[in-house]
Amino acid sequence: MIRHAAVLLGVWREACRHIEIGESVERIAPILARKLPAHLLLIRQLDPRAKRVDTIAVGRCRSGRLPQRNRIEVSEAELRALLEWRDRREVIHLGQGERDAAPPGLLPADLDDEVIAGPLEAHGGAVGFLIFAARRSGSFHEEHVDLAAALLDPFSAALENDHRLRELRSLREAVEAENRTLLSKLGRHDISDSIIGAETGLKPVMEQVEKVSRSDAPVLILGETGSGKEVVARAIHARSRRSAGPFLRVNCGAIPPDLVDSELFGHEKGSFTGAVGERRGWFERADGGTLFLDECGELPPAAQVRLLRVLQDGVVERVGGERPMRLDVRIVAATHRDLEAMVADGRFRQDLWYRIAVFPIRLPSLRERPADIPAMAAHFAIRAAGRLGMPPLAPSPEDISLLVSYRWPGNVRELAAVVERAAILGNGERLDVAGALGMPGRAARGPKPPAPHGSPIAGRDDDEAATLDATMKSHIEDVLARTLGRVEGPFGAATILNINPQTLRSRMKKLGIDWRSFRAPA
Repeated sequence: MIRHAAVLLGVWREACRHIEIGESVERIAPILARKLPAHLLLIRQLDPRAKRVDTIAVGRCRSGRLPQRNRIEVSEAELRALLEWRDRREVIHLGQGERDAAPPGLLPADLDDEVIAGPLEAHGGAVGFLIFAARRSGSFHEEHVDLAAALLDPFSAALENDHRLRELRSLREAVEAENRTLLSKLGRHDISDSIIGAETGLKPVMEQVEKVSRSDAPVLILGETGSGKEVVARAIHARSRRSAGPFLRVNCGAIPPDLVDSELFGHEKGSFTGAVGERRGWFERADGGTLFLDECGELPPAAQVRLLRVLQDGVVERVGGERPMRLDVRIVAATHRDLEAMVADGRFRQDLWYRIAVFPIRLPSLRERPADIPAMAAHFAIRAAGRLGMPPLAPSPEDISLLVSYRWPGNVRELAAVVERAAILGNGERLDVAGALGMPGRAARGPKPPAPHGSPIAGRDDDEAATLDATMKSHIEDVLARTLGRVEGPFGAATILNINPQTLRSRMKKLGIDWRSFRAPA
């Protein structure tokens, strides 16, 4: 090894200089090209819990084709065989066409070159493999095998640095994600921090959550807007082995199409106009945890292609970058759209549908589980009173009757908003649910008084009086008249009614209200 001392010193220097193993391998590959007739240097890593092997770093000693199919799933028996080979610290030399003699999962599926391979083990527990590949048969000799054996220690150190860096990043992202969650609960309407209805209307859903949480399989949550898809996604994360890692939510529909790649996968400095620095995308930030892709049906076709590659290989490449990054992210996607219909229409990739819909969970709407409404209303009433600095409030039996009979197009999110609005309208003394639902003439407590003789509704049954829909339509039209047809924005009808703009539009469509008729003439 004396004749290789200078090379080993250079390898050690680069392995200790760079924290990320990808950077180390890129710098080390040209150094080793002087001593090894290899065209590729690969670092593969074994995840014993997920039972798979991934390529986490690639170095080009010479020009050549990179293997594409990097990720390999291994069985329990194959996992034991890999770990036993690791424990032996054995360096193997295989000629072209002899890949069957390699430990299972060691080599990428489309690599059939002559190889030298040896196991790496970091003190942090990471298990990796060092692989040199040569295109021509007979390129490697005994001295090359000896050099590869001497290189196991510096590459193990590089693997350990990379492993500790990923652990620190994961912990930091987990803390930041938890802080964002706590702040959001203080500053806005949140669905709920507990799952009400887990033993009643949501019992079948929670049974599915318990089953899928034990695996890393992608989950697709299907349900209407506001039905609690994020709550279910968080429940999956909290019950998984990734619970100590970050849980990050990204609304795919809220990202401008030309920024989707940068937001999801990150970008390098100078990769496009305005990229004044490098940016870590959502996938990088969720490494070691769960990424919740809300409204995944809104992703443009180009982003769907890149998402498919991440799901297949666990590899992300930043916009403008050349170095693939291996990530360990569990995907939970959600949508209110009919993805199967979108696949049939060509608006959503069929291969991506198969990847994200490994375990679909259908979340019932609130109107499908009316038995959960009383408990939810009580929960939101207590929370609203606390947020508004009022004494504890509770819905009356008549309030519950009104809430249960309502159709809830905005689901749980709308229920939370209605209850808080009822607390405000009730001046902290009671819940004015009737007023919050757009029925201000309805008494909040007690039976409805008889109409005076001669009144337009005297002598008519309640069913013949104005219906709830008619009252709501009249109320919404009054507000639209005041806002000149404006639905969204600080002076829009949605703000005045304290309702989600999309919910208001849905309700207007159902009631046959055209906002354009309230616009001022040009």
